[in-house]
Amino acid sequence: MSENRTIQSRTMDLRGATTVGVGAIVGGGIFVLAGVAFEATGPAAMLAFLFNGIIALLTALSFAEISTSFPQSGGAYTFAKKVLSVRAAFGVGWFMWFAYIVAGVLYALGFAAYGALLIESILEVLGMTPPEWLGSRSTALLLAVAAIVLYSVSLIRKSTGGGDWATNGKVVVFVILILAGFFALIRQPLSETSQNLEPFFTEGGLGLLSAMGFTFIALQGFDLISTIAGEIKEPGRVIPRAMLISLGMALVIYIPLLFLVSAVGVPEGTTITELSSKHPETIVALAARHYMGEAGYWLVIIAAVMATLSALHANILAASRVALSMARDHTLPRVFATMHPKRNTPVMAIYATSLTLMAIVLMIPDLAGAGAAASLIFLLSFALTHGTTYLARKRMGALEGAYQTPWFPAVPMVGGFCCTALAIFQAVNVPGAGLIALFWLGLGSLLYVSLFSRGAELADASAEGLDPTLVKLRGRSPFVLLPVANPAHAQAMVGIANAMAPSSVGRVLLLSIVTSRADADPDKGLRDAQSVLQEALSLSYSQGHRPEALITRAPTAWDEIKRVAAQHRCESLLLGLGQLSKDTHNQDLQDLIEEVGCDVALMKSPPDWQLHKVERVLVPVGGRGTEHELRARFLSSLCRGDDREVTFLSVVPTSASESQVKDTRQTIARLAEVKLPTRVKVEVVKSDTPVQAILDVSPSYDLIVLGLGRLPNSNLLENPAMRVAHECSCAAILLSRHNTRLPLPMIFDRKGD
Repeated sequence: MSENRTIQSRTMDLRGATTVGVGAIVGGGIFVLAGVAFEATGPAAMLAFLFNGIIALLTALSFAEISTSFPQSGGAYTFAKKVLSVRAAFGVGWFMWFAYIVAGVLYALGFAAYGALLIESILEVLGMTPPEWLGSRSTALLLAVAAIVLYSVSLIRKSTGGGDWATNGKVVVFVILILAGFFALIRQPLSETSQNLEPFFTEGGLGLLSAMGFTFIALQGFDLISTIAGEIKEPGRVIPRAMLISLGMALVIYIPLLFLVSAVGVPEGTTITELSSKHPETIVALAARHYMGEAGYWLVIIAAVMATLSALHANILAASRVALSMARDHTLPRVFATMHPKRNTPVMAIYATSLTLMAIVLMIPDLAGAGAAASLIFLLSFALTHGTTYLARKRMGALEGAYQTPWFPAVPMVGGFCCTALAIFQAVNVPGAGLIALFWLGLGSLLYVSLFSRGAELADASAEGLDPTLVKLRGRSPFVLLPVANPAHAQAMVGIANAMAPSSVGRVLLLSIVTSRADADPDKGLRDAQSVLQEALSLSYSQGHRPEALITRAPTAWDEIKRVAAQHRCESLLLGLGQLSKDTHNQDLQDLIEEVGCDVALMKSPPDWQLHKVERVLVPVGGRGTEHELRARFLSSLCRGDDREVTFLSVVPTSASESQVKDTRQTIARLAEVKLPTRVKVEVVKSDTPVQAILDVSPSYDLIVLGLGRLPNSNLLENPAMRVAHECSCAAILLSRHNTRLPLPMIFDRKGD
């Protein structure tokens, strides 16, 4: 509807997607984490990376399937939104945004450290004395912020801008380091190589697990491809290949490099474990200097600069796309969804990510705990992705055009177990990581409840109405109960029921009740019920609907409706208002609405009214701009596949100022931003009699949709919404939600009826 909501153009090919993955995986993490791994488990560090690689490979297969099933930007957040719920999706997205930002901070600071070292080495070669301020924290912060600004600007200009040269350059350097290492290995006596690799396990199995927990983040990066899935051409073909190629390149570089560092990079008289404990961050540089001389040392410094820059680029890109997707779903401020008018890039999401990055860089000097938390969060989100992949395949089957994970369901089950187990071990091994994760989760929960839940859940309800497959994907099968007494209105009501529960994902049950009375002929009652159902079914079939039918016998219809709704676990109950306006039925209807265990819709329709003929829909809403997710879901269901005009109407007192009218219009306009697949208008009228004001405009519309609260001990016929429904000349639908602690948003203040 608006530019902010449009999906970005698919401009990224296999090369661009692979560059993003390689840029993130083959990053600066290897230079820092190699020393940590060697210190934890000795030469067996290469096994830690190998086992992490197997877990990452299983995860990449699940990511490939679900990313190609839903090729939209957002990554794990999008998957959780599709398969679980918007609440679960917010938690995943909030965690992932934080994890990508923290990873970006680490790489920004890593670039600053190696960048300062590179400048210092260049000055020494030129015979100049490096200034003392070059190694200060201020210089490091300046370099880190400069890198963040540079890559943020490049990402605003182009989705992949700025990362290609760094990625290609560092891969070339790694190849040189590995080839030189193997040449040194050939010249080195076998006995010396064996000695350097002993003891292979310094801390046994626990040491190996510890190394895996610390270094798993070094293999994170293939998932970034899923965060930009909405920008990738031919996603079904490109995404799986890009993920597997980038992960394969990382393992081909990491494992041989770690082996060579252990085998030929250790000076005589020491071990790789001892050397790593003294110089954890520079172990690769020291090893390269040992078997290549000063040239090797320079190559590592250059590679570290390039690796940290490309990884920074990739993580800013991923974080901004997660923020973009969340903003579009109202789970982050909507301004984050603003797109560049010419570049079509998420400019405000990039700004928000970059500013958060810089704030953390400036405020938190020691990010060791935050880095461990990021690793923990990635593992948990990966476990969840395995779960969503499993659920999506089970509920929807293999989708056309999507990559299919081999050996299903073994891959997502085994991969999910491994990610979960390693995350639990990481939380126990590094308690600070768990505390940081809990703090961020608590902060996110507070923000969601206070700021985002209302808009997010409205948008989510609308999405369910618009896309019935989303309901099925989440494991629900809507069941609408439709008691039929007058077949003349069956056609209209079945049309509404099928809009609420399409046959592809749900069911509609037509119910005819034979009441038991002493003076009645039971056979006649049964024949009448059969006739009513037969006529209703015939009318439904003629419109292409396929409802189910049920005849029951009971003392009273009201109690029987409640019983059938409970027995069949109905999600909604649809009743006609034609015969329910009499005072004799008022209390019965009131009791039914209050006690039935499902949502209730009451419908009044003129003779021969049909849903497919509806062109204009009126939706009165309160002056405070209250809205209801049931109404949002219902409106989207009605407008699905049809070009209808929906008008949101607010009635304000005649004493309201122009400023108040303007504020009301803006408030209602924000409600209208819910993603309805149709034309939307907003109107505000002044009147001290809201009911009459709505009745005055109603002849111009084909349908009115009203909210009906469950107010105990109230007279239903005196409810203003009920009065509008009975007195208007067009069709009307009243909605009442089940189990609301507070009354549903009403269309009027009680004093205004």
